[in-house]
Amino acid sequence: MLHRPMGTERQAVLVTGSSSGIGAAIVRAFAAEGAYVAVTSTARSHAAGEALAREVGGVYLEADLGDPAAASDLVERAVEQLGGLDVLINNAATTAVIPHDDLDAADAEVWRRILDVNVIGTWQVTRAAVPHLRRSGAGQVITITSTSATRPTGSSIPYAVSKAALNHLTALLAKALGPEVRVNAIAPGLIETPWSADWGEAHEYVRREAALRRSGAPEDIAHACLLLSKTPYATGTVMTVDGGLSLL
Repeated sequence: MLHRPMGTERQAVLVTGSSSGIGAAIVRAFAAEGAYVAVTSTARSHAAGEALAREVGGVYLEADLGDPAAASDLVERAVEQLGGLDVLINNAATTAVIPHDDLDAADAEVWRRILDVNVIGTWQVTRAAVPHLRRSGAGQVITITSTSATRPTGSSIPYAVSKAALNHLTALLAKALGPEVRVNAIAPGLIETPWSADWGEAHEYVRREAALRRSGAPEDIAHACLLLSKTPYATGTVMTVDGGLSLL
């Protein structure tokens, strides 16, 4: 257990879905700023999550956010291990790569799995975290959404719809929880992660068409998280970080 000393300025940060990719970059960024960080993943990524927690001097917590009971348990374990909670980063997500015109492939089972993790899981974790974030005195939530929430893109229609729901959830919670808790979101464009490693044509398109002529790196999203976390007058904001692709 880390149990930060009373009066310390070091933040306690919980990052869901953080054993690799964007989540891992966010963990490293906050840890480099001196935060106590909880790394989380499903059992499938247990070894990677534990290794990252050791690397940054944080703690590792296993949780499957598709399970409704797992969310409140995760938050309670994080608070116990970290000695409180100041920042919740909702990064855990799942998807299915389905062409948008293949309506039959996006069946009810696919919809339920994606919405259970991306929307309901995010809601359950946030709801469980709010009492602790209020006690922090400077509590905040940052949710990772996607540019597919506002454009007809994304790995599948269910995934894009789930991210659109998170954008609106951000606005609703920001209004409901202010002034005690700030709630913001970051909408990445195409980021080079294990998920997108074999999306060669998509990466080539971004390198050719986006204003910054490259796909994003996980660290680009981590920097954006740090920026929002240090902007005390921002709430209800969805920050687009896509290298200028949305300018097209």
